[in-house]
Amino acid sequence: MTTLHATRGANFWSRRPVTRMDLAVGAYEDISSADVKGFTEALVDAMPGLRDHRCSIGEPGGFIMRLRDGTYAPHIVEHVALELQTMIGHDVGFGKTRGGGVPGEYTLVFEHLHEQVGLRSAALALEVVQRAFVGTLDGVGYATAELASLAETSKIPDLKQRICCGITGGSGRAETRAEMLRQGFDCNELIVEVAPSYLLQAGLPYSRSEMAVIVDANIVDVPSRYAERDRAAQLLSVVADGVQRNGVVVVPAKEWEIQEMVRDADCRLAIFSTRNNITRRDKKLARTSVWVDGRRIVIEHLGDRIEGGWLQDDINETAQIAAATAVFSLKQLQPAATGREA
Repeated sequence: MTTLHATRGANFWSRRPVTRMDLAVGAYEDISSADVKGFTEALVDAMPGLRDHRCSIGEPGGFIMRLRDGTYAPHIVEHVALELQTMIGHDVGFGKTRGGGVPGEYTLVFEHLHEQVGLRSAALALEVVQRAFVGTLDGVGYATAELASLAETSKIPDLKQRICCGITGGSGRAETRAEMLRQGFDCNELIVEVAPSYLLQAGLPYSRSEMAVIVDANIVDVPSRYAERDRAAQLLSVVADGVQRNGVVVVPAKEWEIQEMVRDADCRLAIFSTRNNITRRDKKLARTSVWVDGRRIVIEHLGDRIEGGWLQDDINETAQIAAATAVFSLKQLQPAATGREA
């Protein structure tokens, strides 16, 4: 085990709190459950509830099929961690296992209801699977007794903080925040910058926001596999998961994958560009578009064009346009909150 921690808010893998464990599996890289005589039987005898795990086929018994056909230690640890929690009465079911950045390294995530139970389940699941591989597993009563005791302790409170706006992106977050304040954003203490690396490690640091801003999609502060285009889009769009229903997310033009994810999160979309290059495809999902024509900022909202002022020479252009989009969008949200749709 090389990494073990829990997230509390919406995160790269789920909108729910999850436990994340990174594993370097060593010799277990080439040993599947089908290679070890009696492995599946020993594991299922100790944890009969594994028969209900659906796994990839989507039906009860799916995980048992995978065990008999041959699956590997990280995937098995994920299911055992979930089942240990189920055995003490916690209703959890979400989990994923993915390859890491180098051969032999894996990332496991699974749902938890109690953070300390989730963290301890990870370690106990690893121990259970190791014992099953070497043929010494004779039950998991010791593990469930420990987890049940942990479950009786006070858990870390759920996130309650509601903010006005969350900002993420590979660069320009601080500049965008400062420019939003300069342009009239009046929620100073409720604008939260969240680096992509923080989103990956800990998830959102708040529960809900009225809106969010994604400054750009060029992230560099995460492992290279998470900086790949599809994963970067998924990571950045975590801020949309925290936005209230029908809230607004500001996204760069041309970032179509992120735009789709924002709409899938039931958020309104506003797009921006530092050039006069917004296309019909960009406008397909967006209710607000902002771009630059010469040095003039143009805002188009539901088909109407509005003057957005002029670019300032001494301020980052991306920050100016992203901020102008955010400030305009907030003004549309505020009357909507009082029943007057803009």
